[in-house]
Amino acid sequence: MKKEFAVIGLGRLGGSIVQELVALGASVMAIDIDSEKVDEFAQIATQAVVADTTDESVLRSLGIRNFEHVVVAIGENIQASILTTLILKEIGVPRITVKAQNDHHEKVLLKIGADQVVHPERDMGRRMANNMLSNNILDYLELSDEYSIVEVQANRELVGHTLIDLDIRAQYGINIVAIKRDNHLLVSPQAIERIKDGDILVVIGSDLDIHHFEKEILL
Repeated sequence: MKKEFAVIGLGRLGGSIVQELVALGASVMAIDIDSEKVDEFAQIATQAVVADTTDESVLRSLGIRNFEHVVVAIGENIQASILTTLILKEIGVPRITVKAQNDHHEKVLLKIGADQVVHPERDMGRRMANNMLSNNILDYLELSDEYSIVEVQANRELVGHTLIDLDIRAQYGINIVAIKRDNHLLVSPQAIERIKDGDILVVIGSDLDIHHFEKEILL
């Protein structure tokens, strides 16, 4: 049985989410107050609807409560974003993810019951900044204010050594949780695993420890 999602707001973020969910086989209702945006997704989404989601009766008429997960990706209209989220919560939607414009917006969203709040512009900025700081950092994903996962290109300081030789956990407080090698993912590699040229290490740890590792080994 297909998972059912609704995406409210069909700007760049919402539109991208709709396309990806459909590509992954999910059933998606795409919703926006702008009829032109809805027309763009009429042939992509399972269903595309023009609706004012700040009107509770409208959301109820769409059967929004029956969706497992609703994404609120409304753009600049913070008031509409907050009111929509509040109504979704009151109706009883199981999971609600909302795009926030700023930290104050996020605080309000969390207070009224959003399950997850995302900052796409801020998060992308952080990823880009971390990638730019080191040629060996290929990707960066923030887990919390203090912890992250990064993908590290193995350099000459690492290649040829086993994980036990490097003893990265003891020296830097971070963990290598996987190794990407030749289009394969080696999860929870053994201590005797030897790092090869071209390997990409998936590392998890506190931001402070990761930056220390970057400074000592990667830069």
